[in-house]
Amino acid sequence: MATRWGLRASLALLTLGLTAGIASAQDPAASFPNKPIRMVVGFAAGGGNDIFARLIQNELQKRTGWTVVIENKPGAGGRLSAEQVAREPADGYTILVGASGAMVIGPLIYKTEYDTLKSFTPVTMIGDFPLFLAVAADHPAKTAKDLVAWTKANVGKANYATSSPAFTLPSELFKLRSGANGTAIPYKSSAESILGVISGNAAMTVVDPPPLVSQVQGGKMRALAVLAKERFPDLPDVPTMTESGFPDVNVSLFSGFFVPAGTPKAIVDKLHKELNAVIMNSEVTGKLRGMAVVPRGSGTDEFSRIIADEQKLWAEVIKAGNLKFAN
Repeated sequence: MATRWGLRASLALLTLGLTAGIASAQDPAASFPNKPIRMVVGFAAGGGNDIFARLIQNELQKRTGWTVVIENKPGAGGRLSAEQVAREPADGYTILVGASGAMVIGPLIYKTEYDTLKSFTPVTMIGDFPLFLAVAADHPAKTAKDLVAWTKANVGKANYATSSPAFTLPSELFKLRSGANGTAIPYKSSAESILGVISGNAAMTVVDPPPLVSQVQGGKMRALAVLAKERFPDLPDVPTMTESGFPDVNVSLFSGFFVPAGTPKAIVDKLHKELNAVIMNSEVTGKLRGMAVVPRGSGTDEFSRIIADEQKLWAEVIKAGNLKFAN
């Protein structure tokens, strides 16, 4: 009798083990992660995307107990890191921190080894960055409509400072939708673009908030409009483009998390759940807002739609302006 019960017990344990093994095989997220996760950032340490990544890395580790390692792979505006991650195994252990420049604009204007929505699964947006149309404080234009009129009356002087295609395209969108004139003058950074406007070498610029806010508050720059649906808290008196009479000039830049295409949905869902929870944590949200980022979080389908819509918009702008960009 003891032998019979012992045999039954052994068979029961074996059945449980097989069942657990089958369940684990059917649900790859059950044991995920069982080794460190790499978070690849396409920019140098200390830059905006790197700061976002490290903030979220720290909170994600505290929340989940996972081991997450940051790997910086700067170059080509984030495209090198995207190409690397696109080649990685689709197992959830390599996450790309991707920005608009590399994930939306890059494949439209450069020869890249990836197609964003075919090579990656967007997991969740970290947040987006409003852009501002700005001029020097002594410029005669007080509003966006004033600036349009000024560029038409001063064609020879109408130009704009830009530091990358991510700023050139919104500038060209403004021209396209408003009828403004303007020739691009390249600079190496947003900060240098602003200095170019202050010095009078450029008439206007479209830039992100970090280098602009202090110049506006210090009386050296005038922000005419924010290219967003809502006003920016640090510059609450600056109207939106919609309020300024240009409702079709409403764009922003984003950063978000991506994994290689083909990553099992259960793992994508698990990453999405934990990353979204961290991004929308009140402490993290506060720190992101302090860096001029509007925290978003998003579903994977929603994020994919945003990317598809933006690629369609920028493709139209590139074609309408016959724009060419050097590698």
